[in-house]
Amino acid sequence: MCGIRDLRPNRIGICLSIGLNCAVLELYQIIKESVMPDQPSKIADLIAQGIGANPADLVLRGGRVLDLVTGDLIEGDVAICGDTIVGTGADYDGHVVRDVSDMILVPGFIDTHLHVESSCVTPLEFDRCVTPLGVTTAICDPHEIANVLGAEGIGYFQQASLHTLMDLRVQLSSCVPSTHMETAGAELDADDLVPLMGHVSGLGLAEVMNYPGVIARDPGMLAKLDLFSGRHMDGHCPLLSGKDLNGYIAAGIRTEHEATTAAEAREKLQKGLRVLIREGSVSKDLHALQPLLTERTAPYMCLCTDDRNPLDIAEEGHLDHMIRSLIALGTPVLAAYRAASLSAAEAFGLKDRGLIAPGLRADIVAVRDLDRCDVTHVWAAGVEVTQAAFAARASQPAIGRRSVKAPRLTPRDFRAAGNREDTDVIGIIEGKILTEHLKIDIPILDGDKIPDPGRDLARIAVIERHGRNGNIATGFVRGFSLQRGAIASTVCHDHHNIACVGVQYEDMAMAANRLSEIEGGFVVVMEGQVVAELALPVAGLMSLEPFEKVRDELIKLRAAAKDLGVTLAEPFLQLAFLALPVIPALKITDHGLVDVTRFEIL
Repeated sequence: MCGIRDLRPNRIGICLSIGLNCAVLELYQIIKESVMPDQPSKIADLIAQGIGANPADLVLRGGRVLDLVTGDLIEGDVAICGDTIVGTGADYDGHVVRDVSDMILVPGFIDTHLHVESSCVTPLEFDRCVTPLGVTTAICDPHEIANVLGAEGIGYFQQASLHTLMDLRVQLSSCVPSTHMETAGAELDADDLVPLMGHVSGLGLAEVMNYPGVIARDPGMLAKLDLFSGRHMDGHCPLLSGKDLNGYIAAGIRTEHEATTAAEAREKLQKGLRVLIREGSVSKDLHALQPLLTERTAPYMCLCTDDRNPLDIAEEGHLDHMIRSLIALGTPVLAAYRAASLSAAEAFGLKDRGLIAPGLRADIVAVRDLDRCDVTHVWAAGVEVTQAAFAARASQPAIGRRSVKAPRLTPRDFRAAGNREDTDVIGIIEGKILTEHLKIDIPILDGDKIPDPGRDLARIAVIERHGRNGNIATGFVRGFSLQRGAIASTVCHDHHNIACVGVQYEDMAMAANRLSEIEGGFVVVMEGQVVAELALPVAGLMSLEPFEKVRDELIKLRAAAKDLGVTLAEPFLQLAFLALPVIPALKITDHGLVDVTRFEIL
């Protein structure tokens, strides 16, 4: 690069004798000629294609554009230069012209909060699974893998984001572990997050789950909040209200996806939080929050899936499912599509997307019918989403192999000793990750409180599997309707120890031990036989297989669980959330039963 000493002094001197303004202009021209000789300008290309002086790289012809500002349907071509929209509402020539006649073009969908790991597939497979459904941006929190592998797990996601067709945004996990009442595979404090902060995929701090720690001004939590002060910070504060909610928001937190009633969501909106309507495989809040989503509130409401597996995606869809469900329930079309894109972009400071308009990222979804949200074609940053485009991506080696280091278990490990019949029992609320804190009398026989299928009382156990202490905790759960056998999983939020539920100790031991043999995953055991399983060898969370195969195995697992008597629609993720000690009211970790409302081990 040319230095100032190389500039021509006579020309600068002449300009200085005429006036300062001339000198500045001449200096700029000299620097421009010296630094950028004959360098082609991307901006010049954008302008030339936008005004029609040059053919556009790609033209989408014959469709109508849904304008999320006015609600109008705009006739005319959409011109694209590279990854950027350069023209709408006019006729364009293009090097490539795609006929989208009879289609409506809407901005690409933005999933504002999710955990890719809950799809049971790697980030590249998740991309292949949901991008064809219109999800062109996904804002993920990799705290599942971070709780197993620490910073290495976050780095794995950051690297994956460089190769996905969708724009995978990787927030930095705030709670590894989520609380002090569990044993995770790693711990990340504020200093550990600093080296991860400069990555191009980053936006800010992921969901601040330890809301009691925020309110209590825990020093470790405060250090993370200070580190990200002025940046985006995601929230997670189920049932929090009043002054405690005020204090939580005052820390700088800007979003919330844990509202489960319209009243709760309304208070959070009134206090300035962006409310993310969630519809996952277990947490289903769409019907409860739908009445609140109107054209008035849409600027502050977004959509997210949080935790959704490939089977539900195959059967129902992803954000496309949410959009058509909202519209079917009476949400205005404009409000639904705003929440899926423009409002999401604004909430997370993504000023380069959310509309089909000149100068913005070419994330475009073609549908035939707005009400049905029947996605036919998708472009992500100007690239049409096809199998050929997926095949052209770089591959990524797996990490986190052989991460399941649990002790070898025997049936006796699942006994629940006690000296009083009055027993704390976790009560499942289907469709929610909230639970009830039940009190039920259970008789003591030979020093053990045994499972009682007749009263829907199953044994639940959490076994530490990171090789750190070998903890085993047991309790009771109601809601599975188990009549025989056991199911076990290493997908166990957020510490991802082994969670096992059953009514026969022998089957529980076999299921838990089998997880160590297959490097983690899901297992169903009945009468001493493994009847279904899915190996998840990447940190005990993700499969190395294509999402189609994972989907098929989940069908078999669901059927096997039903044969045990299970009535829950999604028993495996429901089991996983019974171990999350930041969601009220009663949960279990490897430390024991947790009263979340009091934030203490019972």
